[in-house]
Amino acid sequence: MMDAFSTPRNRIQAIILLVICGLLAIAAAVVGINDNPPGILLAFLAATAFILAFALPWRTTKKFMFLLLASVLGFVLFAILNIIFDSVIQDPATSGALRDLIQSPAIDALNLIIAMICPAAFIVGAVGSVAMFIRSRRPTT
Repeated sequence: MMDAFSTPRNRIQAIILLVICGLLAIAAAVVGINDNPPGILLAFLAATAFILAFALPWRTTKKFMFLLLASVLGFVLFAILNIIFDSVIQDPATSGALRDLIQSPAIDALNLIIAMICPAAFIVGAVGSVAMFIRSRRPTT
């Protein structure tokens, strides 16, 4: 992650991608993401720009493979956490305060962010690892 801010060129690229991420997120919020494909696409592009802001300076296949693995692991843990939250909410013995906390808008927003970040990280990791593998196999002249 610190590679994104290590040199002036990387810093400028990271800041530009983070600004693009913010603008796309604002556009997605304005358009709306509830059953709206353009809004969902804008939110996904915002998540992709966020991931690219930190992954752009990477030049090895290993780093992209770690990102790919982390995205798969994160998605699995996210699914398990959602199943646990759903079972806690449906349990009649659960206190009202805990139920309200789990069903709060902040948790919904966090779920949406994670649901957008994991597939974006998967795609960036997969494409980046393939591209860096091909790049490393190419003979230098």
